Amino acid sequence: MGEGQQGDSRQIQLRIDESKMQTTYANTIRTSTTQDEVVLDFGMNLPMPGQDNQPVLVFGVGSRVVMNWQGAKRLAISLGQVVRQHEERNGEISLQPKGGPRLSQ
Repeated sequence: MGEGQQGDSRQIQLRIDESKMQTTYANTIRTSTTQDEVVLDFGMNLPMPGQDNQPVLVFGVGSRVVMNWQGAKRLAISLGQVVRQHEERNGEISLQPKGGPRLSQ
């Protein structure tokens, strides 16, 4: 153990400042990566009429969060835990659309 780690039982108090927080809703996410970072674009899939009145989904990006890989891993673990707890209480979450338009490949 390095210096200051032996028997170091100090506790750090965490204070959360929500005074500048903004709340937004997102129903979809787009991810991209670099060697050092993960980029998360949160937004809304909005159905719009396209050519010949065929439905088109437009992804309106509302927020972008950029984090390092360590932060991304902590986020993945935390989300996995809360989803698992929710499904244990309420049943499995279906990822199949409920009769809405499907994206063409």
